[in-house]
Amino acid sequence: MDEAEFDEFYTASFARITGQLYAMIGDRDEAQDCVQEAFVRGWAQRRKLAKADHPEAWIRTVAYRLAVSRWRHRSLARRPSDRALSPDTRTEAVDESRVALVTALRRLPANQRQALVLHHLCDLPVRAVAREVGVPEGTIKARLSRGRAALAVLLSPTDVTDPGAHHV
Repeated sequence: MDEAEFDEFYTASFARITGQLYAMIGDRDEAQDCVQEAFVRGWAQRRKLAKADHPEAWIRTVAYRLAVSRWRHRSLARRPSDRALSPDTRTEAVDESRVALVTALRRLPANQRQALVLHHLCDLPVRAVAREVGVPEGTIKARLSRGRAALAVLLSPTDVTDPGAHHV
């Protein structure tokens, strides 16, 4: 693809791709920036772009990936800094319910504990937990169900040392 062909391609498709990306991400300025950057990358790889079956799709995909990447970087920048790297200012009082939860989690099988922590404490959806652990989603759902049931028993207000308590 020579300069004239690329200019023609750019002129014919910039507004259309920008509109499509805007519909996907909801930010017109960001869409324009990402599409512009995608065209810059397209120019740098114009031989590859010229061989592509659908050059607009190539540009749109690059632009979308740029938008997602920028969103991730902004999200990470808004997160609080890593506590391990920041100076310790004070020690908080021990939360007895947290200690009880950690103690109960330790009594669960490792695979149930892992599923519960990733899903409930790390806020990962079941699909992401399955991908991270390397097992089917159904397996994660079963581990979550069994783990929650076991935790309910372990964290119940009935004291297990009470000789009068009935346990199943």
